[in-house]
Amino acid sequence: MAIPRQLPNAITIVRIFCAPIFLWMLLADAGADGPLRWWAGVLFIVAIATDGIDGYLARRYEIVTDLGKLLDPIADKALTGCAFVGLSILGELPWWVTVLVLVREVGITVHRLVVASNHVVAAAWMGKLKTVAQAVALSLALLPLWTLVGDWIHVVNTVAMWIAVALTVASGIDYVVTEVRGSRAARAAASERPSGDA
Repeated sequence: MAIPRQLPNAITIVRIFCAPIFLWMLLADAGADGPLRWWAGVLFIVAIATDGIDGYLARRYEIVTDLGKLLDPIADKALTGCAFVGLSILGELPWWVTVLVLVREVGITVHRLVVASNHVVAAAWMGKLKTVAQAVALSLALLPLWTLVGDWIHVVNTVAMWIAVALTVASGIDYVVTEVRGSRAARAAASERPSGDA
């Protein structure tokens, strides 16, 4: 069965638009752990989960595009970035954690956009693992599960968040190292090619 070629990209774009809506719900609840907080958490989970859907469709029907490779990590970062900022505004997450994560995410996203004219940098395995860890940690932090199961869930939330932050830093370092090595290899290959006469 054929599907529209731009469907995966359309799903990705919808994920991007979900980010500000989710953030509004979270902040409108103002830490009251009411219905808006639950809906914000559910919207975040649904939006971040569609990352697997658009990727699967693109690979399954062989309609992977450079635009999709570029937009997919941007959608992830829009959602997770809004979540980190929202939790810090509510005083539930230290600002230094949010700043550290955003510096890594924004820095790499800007680099992807800068080099997009030369080549598209697809997400590496460690970056994907980082995204999964962030999604799990943020989902636990966003859903006010403590109102159902008790305060012990905060310990689980803290451990999950530390794992996500550690993977965020590690994947950022891996990205930089990979790009530096790639640039050096490209320069070395270019210098070894004989130059033709003008």
